[in-house]
Amino acid sequence: MSALLQVEGLGKRFGGFVALDEIDLDVAEGERVGLIGPNGSGKSTLVNCLCGTLANETGTVRFEGRALDGLPAHARTRLGMARSFQLPRPFVSMSVADNLKVPLLYALGSHARHLTEAEADARCAELLGLVGLVDCAHKYPRDLTQVDMRKLELARAMASEPKLLIADEAMAGLSHSEVTDIVTLLIRLNEEHGTTVILIEHIMRAVMHFSQRLVVLVSGRKIADGKPDEVIRDSEVERAYLGQ
Repeated sequence: MSALLQVEGLGKRFGGFVALDEIDLDVAEGERVGLIGPNGSGKSTLVNCLCGTLANETGTVRFEGRALDGLPAHARTRLGMARSFQLPRPFVSMSVADNLKVPLLYALGSHARHLTEAEADARCAELLGLVGLVDCAHKYPRDLTQVDMRKLELARAMASEPKLLIADEAMAGLSHSEVTDIVTLLIRLNEEHGTTVILIEHIMRAVMHFSQRLVVLVSGRKIADGKPDEVIRDSEVERAYLGQ
């Protein structure tokens, strides 16, 4: 598998605080990567630097070989990089279906032609079927359950047809069975749709079931990167994260 995402020497400071310290990370096309670490370890800062909502001071992010330095978030989305948020942010005054039409009409990359209204409706129906929300098309976000809100957030991210999806704590606050539903959905997006996925998550059973590879951040440093079963047995990981 070729490298889809390449991160080299990524550094970010907030005043005198080092949030990211020389992070190197490659993610192969089609890979499923879990990203873990204690609160304050730099996970969110890393994601924000990858997606363009924060500017890194040092290092480079490359996507499909192209340096992303200076590109705003919307430009990165159109290149094929999408994220979902820990706290879903739907348009509350719009129906579930219309929430999906916004990225369908405005966030697709240059590879996609402008959709007609009929094509947008058809693609919207496909996305709702993909995440199991067909019966919720005409509902409003306020009427959704917590797990359905998470599914809508993932569907909105997938509407831009990303090559890389970064799922930020998509299972926080969900029940055991709901966590299983979201993990199953993310694996299906990867295996059936070819979407490369980085999962940031604290629920270890979900991370272990999902991930082909596990990356651990602590205090802005990458301390482990490898097969999940090997990473969780690493003594530094146990001391810094799993043992806390």
